[in-house]
Parts: sequence; structure tokens; C-alpha cells
Amino acid sequence: MSKREELIKKYASDLKEKCGVTPNMDLLTKVTIGCGPSIYNDDASVVAGTQESELETVKKNFLVKKLGLKDSPELFGAIHEVLEKYGKSNKHKYRAVVYYLLTVHFKKESVYK
Repeated sequence: MSKREELIKKYASDLKEKCGVTPNMDLLTKVTIGCGPSIYNDDASVVAGTQESELETVKKNFLVKKLGLKDSPELFGAIHEVLEKYGKSNKHKYRAVVYYLLTVHFKKESVYK
């Protein structure tokens, strides 16, 4: 099993156990691949949910650029909702899991077709 496959398995487990979501494995794989090499870097592979600059980066680089959403206050609301679902006390909020949840939240799965 490749390193990426191991990570996807870990992300799927987080989605099931911590978020109560049964993931679409095809979509999760595509979202993970879309994260690029950041998934292999300990710091870049997680979202620092308490840092405003990090949340701004998620909003601008993922929601606006990747998913094509219009910049609005609703975007931060969705980010906070996803982080809440993942668990405030959970220190390791994997970027691929957060992006997967945001993709599903905004019904933008078609971006990964």
C-alpha cells in the first residue's frame, strides 16, 4: 500500500469516527490528490482551526479558487461548521478531511469529476 493510500484510509477513518460521515471514497481520493504534496508534510497536512490566517487561506485558496465560490461571510461560517463537526478538541484536523467536508457542504463534488 502506498503512502497516499495509507493516508486516504486514515482520512476515511477520521470521517467515519470523528465526523459521523461515510465517505465517498472516489471523492475523498480526488480531494486528497488535489491537496498535492502538502499531505506528506506534518504541518501543512493539518488545518490550524484557531489561526485566522489559516482559515483565510482555506477560504481563499480552496473555497474561492478551487471550488469557485464567491467570497462572502457564509464561507467562514461553513469553515467553522466543518471544524466544529470534526471536533474542536481534535488537534489533528487533516486538510484533506476538512476540504472533503467543505466540498460536500457546498455540493461542489462536480469540481472533482
